[in-house]
Amino acid sequence: MDNNPQSAPEKTHLEELNELMIRRRQELDELVKHGINPYPYLFSQTNYSGEILSSFKDDGQQVNVSIAGRIMSIRRMGKASFCHVQDSQGKIQVYLKKDDVGEMYDIFKLLDIGDIVGVEGFVFRTKMGEISIHARKFEVLSKSLRPLPIVKEKVDEKGNKIVYDPFSDKELRYRQRYVDLVVNPGVKEVFIKRAKILRIIRKYFDERGYIEVETPILQPIYGGAFARPFITHHNALDVDLYLRIADELYLKRLIVGGFDGVYEFAKDFRNEGMDRSHNPEFTMLELYVAYKDYVWMMNLVEEMVSTIAKEVVGATKFKVGDNEIDFTSPWKRISMFDAIMEYTGKQLKGKSEQELRMIAKELKIEIEPGADSAAVIDEIFGEFVEPKLIQPTFITDYPVEMSPLAKKHRSEQGFVERFEVIVNGHELCNAFSELNDPLDQRQRFEEQMKLRVRGNEEAQVQDEDYLRALEYGMPPTAGLGIGIDRLTMLLTNQDSIRDVIFFPQMKPEH
Repeated sequence: MDNNPQSAPEKTHLEELNELMIRRRQELDELVKHGINPYPYLFSQTNYSGEILSSFKDDGQQVNVSIAGRIMSIRRMGKASFCHVQDSQGKIQVYLKKDDVGEMYDIFKLLDIGDIVGVEGFVFRTKMGEISIHARKFEVLSKSLRPLPIVKEKVDEKGNKIVYDPFSDKELRYRQRYVDLVVNPGVKEVFIKRAKILRIIRKYFDERGYIEVETPILQPIYGGAFARPFITHHNALDVDLYLRIADELYLKRLIVGGFDGVYEFAKDFRNEGMDRSHNPEFTMLELYVAYKDYVWMMNLVEEMVSTIAKEVVGATKFKVGDNEIDFTSPWKRISMFDAIMEYTGKQLKGKSEQELRMIAKELKIEIEPGADSAAVIDEIFGEFVEPKLIQPTFITDYPVEMSPLAKKHRSEQGFVERFEVIVNGHELCNAFSELNDPLDQRQRFEEQMKLRVRGNEEAQVQDEDYLRALEYGMPPTAGLGIGIDRLTMLLTNQDSIRDVIFFPQMKPEH
């Protein structure tokens, strides 16, 4: 037998975790034995930590408060203890003294970091100068059976905050967003700003008389974008349906029906790869306004995004990663082919598919065999232009092959009236003077169907009902789509779309 203690196998992290979980279950049993319901129905919470900390005055008057939140630290010292309780506004220290809370002090010994409690007491300042709550009463509101990965913080002599043991593993943070929100307070701020962005946009549109609407997520024919769909089956109708890739065609049906302006915050689904700027489920804002064109829409986007930046960030100029982004008007406007010429020295205007393929080869870009002219141009733009556009830039006037739903350009043969806004190297929004000629639209759909025969799975599908709607007549219309996730990334300085989606798509855990 080997008595060398160094040869004894170390406990694995999982075994240690299980021991902690077992102990918490034992504490749960003890609470029940003491007649404590560890999961009661309600608590009268009348105050919040932030409000208490900001309003406290050293004027000798006793202010009684009642808070509820999660224990984030504990210091036990015989007949008195301190803990920090975290609620939706932050953390506040709680002081518990056996003489004040009586037998409940023994109950407090059965509590852990992560447990949720309610505290009633009065506000005071400790000898160390920290505003705290002197507890007169506390209740157990939820016993936590799994330990939190506690983040430790320390402030050095220069006032710098030093963080120990951060919960920073991206994989774990995205899978366990509930833990991420508890132990990384900055994460919650990102999503609070996201909600604010949506409120500002709604207010902006509502004040202009546009109507917020809802359109189908399950669609018999998908359309409105170049993408592969997710397919599901409706048992009662015995038909396959598609999760929408865009809500465009339904919103334009409403313009046909007589609405002057409609918008929707739509959950869209595209069966595509995932990276820092793509998630298969994402949020798109789409707006359609009758009797307007893409130039009018450019001006609206410029004004609206600048307004959002001022209200969310407090300025139109701010840092995003290593770049300073300036949303101050006016933004640069340049045609797609002029931008390609500027960054590659290649003139693509008027080139045949074969000539475009030769240029792509010169630029060392691989092109799929089934790709058409539009796909080649898009590859060149995506490789050589888009990543270099840091400041907000309107890219305008696309080839007609790239935009089957956009109106032909009024003065440039072979082009459509379309723009995209590129910021920090990524597309933020896409807009058209909408195609309202039903015969032209039918021909465009037929061209798309030919591309599908060539193997392009993302080419658009012919929607006969939408064509029928256009045949009843749609007024001149400007349309816009803005990626809410990407807008939030910009305004919260996040470099991954997963950081602005509560529960991003992940590979199965097991």
